[in-house]
Amino acid sequence: MIEASPHPRRPRGARFLAACLGAALTALAGAAQAQTPVRLSLDWRWEGPAAPFAVALDKGYFKAEGLDVTIDPAAGSREPISRVASGTYDAGFGDINSLVKFRDENPGTDLKAVMILYDRPPFAIIGRKSRGITPDLASLKGKKFGAPAADGAYAQWPILKAVNKIDDAGMRFENVGFPVREPLLAQGEVDAVFGFSMSSYINLKSRGVPADDIVVLLMSDHGVELYGNAIMVSPKFAAEKPEAVKGLLRAIAKGTRDTVANPSAAVDSVIKRNDVAKKDVELERLKMILDQNILTPWVKANGIGGIDKARFERALDQIGLTFTYKNKPKPEDVFNDAFLPPPADRKVM
Repeated sequence: MIEASPHPRRPRGARFLAACLGAALTALAGAAQAQTPVRLSLDWRWEGPAAPFAVALDKGYFKAEGLDVTIDPAAGSREPISRVASGTYDAGFGDINSLVKFRDENPGTDLKAVMILYDRPPFAIIGRKSRGITPDLASLKGKKFGAPAADGAYAQWPILKAVNKIDDAGMRFENVGFPVREPLLAQGEVDAVFGFSMSSYINLKSRGVPADDIVVLLMSDHGVELYGNAIMVSPKFAAEKPEAVKGLLRAIAKGTRDTVANPSAAVDSVIKRNDVAKKDVELERLKMILDQNILTPWVKANGIGGIDKARFERALDQIGLTFTYKNKPKPEDVFNDAFLPPPADRKVM
């Protein structure tokens, strides 16, 4: 009599299925282990403009590129530069004009931007019609301004003044703290303030200033050719993990495209990360950024991420109006487009 085996053989099909399942699980485990950690710094808090990053996280775009991305807020568009330059962060989202100055002041640092998100910067003068401010720059004459000394927009006033041949005799510039800038304008203590368009406009509205009494003078509409915020990566990260940098930019491009396609859904991803944020406020802030800073005519024609080299050269010239270069850079010294996805993958409209 033949005894039954204590380990009966499974049918051939079952063995094949089990083998495939085991191989798949092994591959998944290997993929999980292969995730490259990336630490990225925002320029500010989790607010509407950060939607492309939140969307890329929530939709798994970073993970699909083999990246385990951690994103932290910052205290302004200059902080990411020092964070990435020090090696504390692999990548950052910050002001490219500040990067130009940082490189010149620290010649041993080869930190570069690799993707432009704000084709135009949000630098603006924000005033009130009831205080005599109109869309005409001539209305600024003789007015009183709230101008924080450390403000990125106020730093561009010499450029705006030079390009438009503005005589600022009779204008008064009060060095005010950031927390009181919009309150002073809301109370009528000043006629206008320097600031980022989406922030000051929203803050004024929240203080009860009627929208039709608010005038936003974007510097980019008046001859200032500077670029705005860009993705920058550490030299070490770029040299040692170029494919990870490419994957990072692909994921951000996808997140940006999705944000453009559905801003409301994109803001939901932001709200999850900011307990005090209100959806209507952040959606309005995001739409301002998209309309004024991201979806420019050049971007609609060429896609996000790149630069117009001739314009960048003019921007470097304009930076030189307010900053004395030790060694004036060329566009390729500051911006490296080698990691960008193909133009077709950067189209947003």
